[in-house]
Amino acid sequence: MSATASLVAGMAVGIGIMGAVLALADIGSPLRAPFTLFFLLMAPAGALAVALGRMDPLGRAVAAGAGALAVDLLVAQTMLALHLWSLRGGVLAVAGLSGALLLAGAVRRRAGRAPGSRAG
Repeated sequence: MSATASLVAGMAVGIGIMGAVLALADIGSPLRAPFTLFFLLMAPAGALAVALGRMDPLGRAVAAGAGALAVDLLVAQTMLALHLWSLRGGVLAVAGLSGALLLAGAVRRRAGRAPGSRAG
């Protein structure tokens, strides 16, 4: 990965984390809405992109983007159906699902590298 790509990826992670912190801490800032939206879209998209690691880059980006929208809509619909709607709860739920997707992708990748296993 080039230095520019690493810098852009680091900035994206920082913006996403800042959006989650602004939303969870209920800090009034003009950057709260765009940064939180960035987090809500990019956290599940990044986790899905890691899980879809062997696809070609364009297909992985499209599938991860569509999957991120699906995760966000699923969280919103579930929270509305259960009458539990809150911004903090939504951010926490998306963060939890994204973390679980990242963990599942890491476990699957590690199992594929285990000695004696068949990588397929």
